[in-house]
Amino acid sequence: MPSHRDLILDQFTRQAGPFSTAPGIRDEAALRLLVEASGAGPDDTVLDVACGPGLVVCAFAPVVRFATGIDVTPAMLERARALARERGTANVAFELGDVVRLPFPDAAFSIVTCRFAFHHFIDPRAVLAEMRRVCRSGGRVVVADLTASDDPAKAAAFERMEHLRDPSHVRALPLAELEALFPAVGLTAPGRTFCRLECELEGVLARSFPAAGDADRIREMFRAAVADDGLGLGVRRVGGEIRFAYPVAILAATR
Repeated sequence: MPSHRDLILDQFTRQAGPFSTAPGIRDEAALRLLVEASGAGPDDTVLDVACGPGLVVCAFAPVVRFATGIDVTPAMLERARALARERGTANVAFELGDVVRLPFPDAAFSIVTCRFAFHHFIDPRAVLAEMRRVCRSGGRVVVADLTASDDPAKAAAFERMEHLRDPSHVRALPLAELEALFPAVGLTAPGRTFCRLECELEGVLARSFPAAGDADRIREMFRAAVADDGLGLGVRRVGGEIRFAYPVAILAATR
């Protein structure tokens, strides 16, 4: 039985290329929302946790003094470094490491972020506590992630679908549960910004690596959700495509 770390490495090594070029992931307006929520300025130093292909780090780079990304998947870090070179971005660095035990001293950064990764963490509270630890007093901790429906049936169906689509998925938290993590680790109650990650089903499946036969099961779930929104994703047909949107919360708190 593979460990969760093995699943992460397997999925995100294969997803490194497709994920980094996905339109919704690269959306500049969505990246600006995250930077703006952090209140970033020219004196800030940023750490992006589970940085993936470096898009968040490179979005912060023009605004801040220095930005660092850390990720457990070498293939993702290769993409991140390539992106920085492509953009001629010099005030960035990328490190290989475990987000549950960040290899940085206390209060090392003024802004600590994490985007689209909390649903992959077995213990999101522990990761958030580490993010707080490496953030200086008065700094900002910002988490952007998918949120589950408040309807238990829709949330359960969504979880079944996501586990089929990506076996490294753990659980998308409902908004209230995600927000409650902040004061639980000693941060202020977070401010909220909302957006939606717009997707087209076949494009998502082309960038995913489900087990044999599971892509068809996922298609069946989406076809059924057109009628009743059973996944909580606003599934709809547009011409010959099935479109939907992941609800995303950007939560920003002060250390």
